[in-house]
Amino acid sequence: MADHDTLAPSAWVMRWAHLVSRGARVLDLACGHGRHARLFARRGCTVTAVDRDAAALEALAAIGGIRTLHVDLELGPWPFGADQFDGIVVTNYLFRPRLGLLAEALSVGGVLIYETFMLGNEAFGRPRNPEFLLRENELIEVFGASLTPIAFEQGAIQGPRPAVIQRFVGVRATPAARVALAN
Repeated sequence: MADHDTLAPSAWVMRWAHLVSRGARVLDLACGHGRHARLFARRGCTVTAVDRDAAALEALAAIGGIRTLHVDLELGPWPFGADQFDGIVVTNYLFRPRLGLLAEALSVGGVLIYETFMLGNEAFGRPRNPEFLLRENELIEVFGASLTPIAFEQGAIQGPRPAVIQRFVGVRATPAARVALAN
């Protein structure tokens, strides 16, 4: 998995980005230097790139299709109120008190693409704090009742930067569609 601040998009996000329609409203949460905001802007989306690092956001200010928002997502109220997005991407970030808000912030048909570290990663490096590491199956448990799961993976990955990660893609379906999918 690439570092959060490199400009190369995550392979997981690249794999599932096609599920977010061109021209969609996308939220890149804890975007760092905006590798995924750039990806979705190139795909014709209108992106809100959010991070607490003002310097990282500055590099995105001149890119068409990207609106930056400098905010600490862990302090104060949810900065989006009742706004909804057609796509939400989160990589290498976990703040459990806001997880439930992500599904609510998706419009019907909206796609959540999530990838971050899980327990076991402490053997490979940072993060090591369990507060920032998902538990086994946690993304499925958190989003499975509110989103239709499309893909889920968890476990160790090899490569230049070995890690233990969890990945999830889900769609917010209409209530009728969720019933039909369940049957």
